[in-house]
Amino acid sequence: MQTPPFVISIQSQVVFGHVGNSAALFPLCAAGLEVAAIPTVVFSNTPDYPSLRGRALPEDFFADLLLGAMERGLPERADYIVTGYIGSAAIAHLAAEFIAKAREINPRLVYLCDPVIGDAGPGRYVPEAVVAVIRDELLPLADLTTPNPFELSLLSGQKITRPEDLALARAGLNLRPGARVIATGCVLEDSPEGCLESVVITPDGVSRHPAPHLPLALSGTGDLFAALIIAGLGRGRSLADAVVFAQKLTGIAMGEAAALGRQEVMLSSAEFLAGLAELAAIRR
Repeated sequence: MQTPPFVISIQSQVVFGHVGNSAALFPLCAAGLEVAAIPTVVFSNTPDYPSLRGRALPEDFFADLLLGAMERGLPERADYIVTGYIGSAAIAHLAAEFIAKAREINPRLVYLCDPVIGDAGPGRYVPEAVVAVIRDELLPLADLTTPNPFELSLLSGQKITRPEDLALARAGLNLRPGARVIATGCVLEDSPEGCLESVVITPDGVSRHPAPHLPLALSGTGDLFAALIIAGLGRGRSLADAVVFAQKLTGIAMGEAAALGRQEVMLSSAEFLAGLAELAAIRR
């Protein structure tokens, strides 16, 4: 029996709803991957509700979890590391140190940095110090990154309106040679009407992947999208195919949430589950 691809996922966790690891863990496992989920914060729910309980992990507690991951040899086993929401600069710095050590131990690791910083509507929702660590410590380690246009513009200093702006923005990031940027939720001057685009920007060129624009603002969308990209890659799909797969299933999860009147993506529809099962059945 073939060993399943192994993912270390470092991001938020909630008791209720589907964001961060609470959005990523299930689809990754259902697609046939193995996941070690390390929380950066543990909350009762997203901040969209009238009350919010829980807290960010204390620095020493988070460091202890990372030490335990090292002691269990998880970097040696891992194929992928993903980072998402990080609420403090200290936690972000510890995550960067862990990833750097993991890459030394296991150079074949693929690291996806989802720079969860903000969006066009709410603006920036993490401290500037966290932005600095993402820009200066995490992105230079990344093989893949999945910013939305607001995040890409903030990190690169490049306004995003035209297709050529995306390549300029990639050049403005402090990336590893060969790193690939997947700009999510793009509406460019020439985007097809009624569509959002995911645009893959590499040193060799750009590929554009339009999908129907669902007029919804749901928590967990980006977390789920990044996880589904890793699921596709882990099951042997090309990056472009993994992006298209992630778009399709994220759209299904958003549509289910809209139908049920929920504030976060939903992961329980038969169509969503069938897509994951089909991916899991692929022989690598």
